[in-house]
Order: sequence, then structure tokens, then C-alpha cells
Amino acid sequence: LLVTFLWSTSVILIVVGLEDIPPITFAGLRYTLAFICLLPLAFRNARKHDLRQLTRLDWLQLAGLGLVMYTLTQGAQFLALQYIPPATQSLMLNLTSIVVLAMGIVWLSEYPTRKQVIGLFIFLGGIMLYFYPIASSPEQWLGLGISLFQVFSNAIAAVLGRYINRNASISALLITVISMGVGASTLLISGLVLQGMPILNPQSWLIIIWLALVNTAFAFTLWNHTLRTLTAVESSLINSTMLIQIGILAWIFLGDSLSLQEIIGMAIAAVGIILVQLKGGSRQPIEE
Repeated sequence: LLVTFLWSTSVILIVVGLEDIPPITFAGLRYTLAFICLLPLAFRNARKHDLRQLTRLDWLQLAGLGLVMYTLTQGAQFLALQYIPPATQSLMLNLTSIVVLAMGIVWLSEYPTRKQVIGLFIFLGGIMLYFYPIASSPEQWLGLGISLFQVFSNAIAAVLGRYINRNASISALLITVISMGVGASTLLISGLVLQGMPILNPQSWLIIIWLALVNTAFAFTLWNHTLRTLTAVESSLINSTMLIQIGILAWIFLGDSLSLQEIIGMAIAAVGIILVQLKGGSRQPIEE
């Protein structure tokens, strides 16, 4: 939950930063700086053996994870937040759980319980209530379309990340650094080519540095540790607690108010999240 809180504050900081920084370049700067910060830790003497034992397939899988998790998913998030409010973007992203459920069954043989399936349908009902009536302005449709793209790329990243972490013989730190290096460099190059390098003021640099050091380098490493014991659906739905956190933070810091209908929709969605987390049977605890 510490990781999800840090990521929730990221959304607020991104909205503030987008006032001065183009979205793709912004995302590229954040993750490239985080990669540079993590690089010395990954290449300490104790880590060299891990690097030497990586096969070509391992490198391809890590590169694929980086492109999907950082270039596509995070790039889409920065773009979407230009057009729709943080709470709406967060709610859309929670549709990832349904896509992950299907992918987890097919690719990982992870089958949800009946209670989890009921929870997912309750969650979907909450989303439908939140969005009724459906958005009508072109900007809203564009933002929702970008968010929907993010949903599918995020789902692929969740399942691929779970697969790599479950079968990996290397540390979570190396998984984070290698995948982030590939994804961040692609994101930054794309941003510089398409949008250029803006002139950054002290506030913009402070936001980028905080997002890179705390909300990315630290948080993503910790999250990769949890993926070793969580199923794909569980990891996605713990991530879904950001829905409530972002709604509250956006109200406090950005003045984004929610209607009674939207609050009820978010509450119903939260109930669905809780039901999915109450999975019966044996489950390994999260590693600290």
C-alpha cells in the first residue's frame, strides 16, 4: 500500500508538471533519471554474476517488459492526463483487472475463485455508474481512448512481469533496472523527437527528480518484490486501491470535485476490489 500511495501522489504531480512539460518528454525524463539512479546499484560486484547468467531469451523478455510497462503504459498515462481528470483516468486504469484475469488464466494458469469473479462484476458495475452518462466531448473521448490503450498495455505488463518474476533467477532490482532502461530510453528519445526539450523551471525539475527518485526508483523495486508472491489478479487489484487515494488527493490538491453519483460508483468499485482480495485458500504472504 505504500507503493500505491506513492504512485497516487505521482498522478497529482504529473498533472501539475504537465502545465510546463510535454507529456512524452516528461515521462521519458522521469524514468530515464530513475534508471540512472538505479544503475550503480545494479552493477555492484555482487550483481555481476547475475548479469552474466542472463540468456538471450531473458534479455528479450526484459526488453519486452520495459517497452510495454514504461514506453507504452506510462507514456499513455501522461498523455491521458492532459484530457481527463486524475480520478477518471485512475478508474479507467482499474479495468486492467478484468483484462489481467483473462490473461492470467490463459498464460499463467491462475484461476480466480467465485468470490473474485463476483467482485470483478461488482467493480465493473461501479465503473458503469461512475461514467453514466457517457462522456460526449471530443477531448473526453480522446482521453478515454488513450486510457483504454493504457489498460491493455498495463495488463500485458502485469502478466509478463508476474511471469518473469515467478521464473526469474535474478534479483527484482535487476529486473527493474534492465526493463526500465529499455523502456525509459525509448520513451525519452520518442519525446525529444516528437516534442523537443522544454526549458524547465525549478519547480519542474523538483517534480521530475522526486518522481524519479522516490515514486519510481524506490517504488518500482519494492513492487517487483511483491510480484514474486502475488498472483497477477491480486497484484493488479492491490494496485487498484489507488482509485480512492487519487480521488481524495485530486480533491485536496487540484480542487477536482466528485458528484454523489461518482462517489457511489467509486465506493461500489472499492467493494469489488475488497471481494477480489478476500481470496480463499492458501496464499503466500507479501515479502517485506
